[in-house]
Amino acid sequence: MDTAVAAPQSTIADAASNVRIDLSLEGMTCAACAARIEKALNRVPGTAASVNFATESASVTFDPAQSNPSALIAAVARAGYRARVPRNEVAEQQVSEAKQNAQRRRLSVEFWISVALTLPLVAPMVPMFATGNIFASTHHELLPRLMQMALATPVQFWVGRRFYVGAWHSLRGGGANMDVLIALGTTMAWVLSAAVTLLGLDHEHVYFEASAAVITLVVLGKLLEARAKAGTSAALQSLLKLQPRVAFVERDGAVVEVPLEAVRIGERVVVRAGDAVSVDAVVIEGESSVDESMLTGESQPVAKHPGGTVYAGTVNNEGLLRCRATGVGDATLLAGIVRLVREAQGSKAPIQRLADHVAGIFVPIVVVIAVITFVATWWFAGDAARALIQSVVVLVIACPCALGLATPTAIIVGTGRGAQRGVVIRNAAALEHAGRLTTLVVDKTGTLTEGKPAVVDVIPEMGHTVDEVLALAAALEQGSTHPLAAAIVRKARDAQVQTYSVTDYRAVPGKGARGYVGGIAVTLGSLAFLSEESVNMRGSIASGHTEVGVASAGHLVGTIALTDRLRETTRAAIDRLRLHGIDVVMITGDNAATAKAIANAAGIATYRAGVLPADKAAAVRAFKVEGRVTGMVGDGVNDAPALAEADVSFAIGAGSAVAIEAADITVIRNDLNAVVDAILLSRATLAKIRQNLFFAFAYNVLGIPLAAFGMLNPVIAGAAMAASSVSVVTNALLLKRWRPSG
Repeated sequence: MDTAVAAPQSTIADAASNVRIDLSLEGMTCAACAARIEKALNRVPGTAASVNFATESASVTFDPAQSNPSALIAAVARAGYRARVPRNEVAEQQVSEAKQNAQRRRLSVEFWISVALTLPLVAPMVPMFATGNIFASTHHELLPRLMQMALATPVQFWVGRRFYVGAWHSLRGGGANMDVLIALGTTMAWVLSAAVTLLGLDHEHVYFEASAAVITLVVLGKLLEARAKAGTSAALQSLLKLQPRVAFVERDGAVVEVPLEAVRIGERVVVRAGDAVSVDAVVIEGESSVDESMLTGESQPVAKHPGGTVYAGTVNNEGLLRCRATGVGDATLLAGIVRLVREAQGSKAPIQRLADHVAGIFVPIVVVIAVITFVATWWFAGDAARALIQSVVVLVIACPCALGLATPTAIIVGTGRGAQRGVVIRNAAALEHAGRLTTLVVDKTGTLTEGKPAVVDVIPEMGHTVDEVLALAAALEQGSTHPLAAAIVRKARDAQVQTYSVTDYRAVPGKGARGYVGGIAVTLGSLAFLSEESVNMRGSIASGHTEVGVASAGHLVGTIALTDRLRETTRAAIDRLRLHGIDVVMITGDNAATAKAIANAAGIATYRAGVLPADKAAAVRAFKVEGRVTGMVGDGVNDAPALAEADVSFAIGAGSAVAIEAADITVIRNDLNAVVDAILLSRATLAKIRQNLFFAFAYNVLGIPLAAFGMLNPVIAGAAMAASSVSVVTNALLLKRWRPSG
């Protein structure tokens, strides 16, 4: 399991010639910026990029023969933004937090200064709200116009400078973003008002309060949005803070405290009572209970004995443990979870495509609508000032940010919440597919059952002994990681049977194995497999047991019966799946009698027995052809083809590295209920995404026409625009309260 999540952090190979790299981005202010950067990166030869506005990052796959990180960073710079290759997760998170805190403090100071300058300007509008006339575009002036201009100018050009800088970078890169809309709209209102004031045109209205209020409200929205976005990544931040910075290592007969990065694989690490485990390790001495809730979401401590595994970030409750380090730094389970969650949070769900497309063309369309509004209003109303203000309102109320934040914020919170519950989601597409699941295919051994089969009977053929059967079986099975193999080897060891050395070992997936012991061909596997090998077989020895036959030189030596208990939580998990409208199908390579017994005990109506690995994948494919959204749960090497074939695949955490690498979602707990939790979390996240997208589209579809027809005051428009982004992020944050249901 440890090796399943270990991988280099900054870049990983995606194919024989391609490399994937993550870039940290700076300077984005809305979804249009993200679309602009994505387009610029994708223009680089041999590059495929995806930009996430919410995480301010880009995931880029490129051909090193055609490009390199420097070229990618240069492409981002040409688009008017900044990019860099992040450092390790912990250091990057510390830098990111410090930068975000500094930005929020600076933004807060600017906001309150802006409030102080804007309040005297908007005070005359209070009667307008008191009478309910919120659509009025004019009001009584209380302050001299020169004083209004003196108050509005710092707000426009000092507090609002961020919009001019952002607009300049965007336009220089050949695009247009939200900053262009804000800068253009408020500048038009300020210039008109300044011209009227300086030229002494007392009969004309001024709109200093509108430009200042819009900037103040948008800055408020940015401040609230920044605080809310910081909350979306709280789960990931908490995971990063779990791993201690030092470890206690036995060196030269003494226990010394060393920095975590100085610990080496194989070293003896001491974990004191109450300390957090610093590395992934195998217990070699001592007994204790360890709190693994940060990995599994389960509060029940886990007993640890010699031979057991402990994981970085978990807490040793009692007793002293001496362990051998098996994973340090980026090779720990915790680091792997953080990496996978980070990748998932930076990925895009298919449902986001429409929003991305709209965001990419949003600003030019809004500018066109504003121009049409100005021309049409002036033409029909004959009032240039009114036409100008209505076009300003169109520019101000339009908000591509809500579109850009709708999907990624929900994904960030959902995947982070999943990680806290022991559910690691590899990418946003997997999350979306899991939320739409209709059929779930499950393996038997290790998924429905405990995955710890035990030998219950050994029946030798005439002329052979129990020890001979176990010795030959253990010789072939000692090279396998399958639970049945482990049970046979364990039985031989407990019986103190002397095993043989094997040569020319060959595994036959889903059937058994072959090899030579002392130059004689030995075959082991299911009774059907031995029949295929022309071994004379008798009938089943015990209904409901898994049977393994052992043959030597083409003759049956004996048969081994094994049993594997159903997990205590399996029946409840199957009932939960059925309650939520998901059909469960068990597919196993075991015999029909054993499959029937397990299916009946688990409450599964549909099952298939004696299915080979390739046939498991074919069965999954058949369900997909029927139009079902099909998931697959497995934990063994034999499940890998079916896991890869499924719309969404789940790996039980204690499974093999191959299964985990092939799976879209990994559940750390050895419990099918965790898979149900993953599906329900995915459904909850999808619901938030749909709510956010509906609100973002509805807001712009309704707001822009109201503004174009002169039914909104500029200040109301600015407040609505600021509130739209905040409401989307706040709605996504509600996922932090998610709890698994029955």
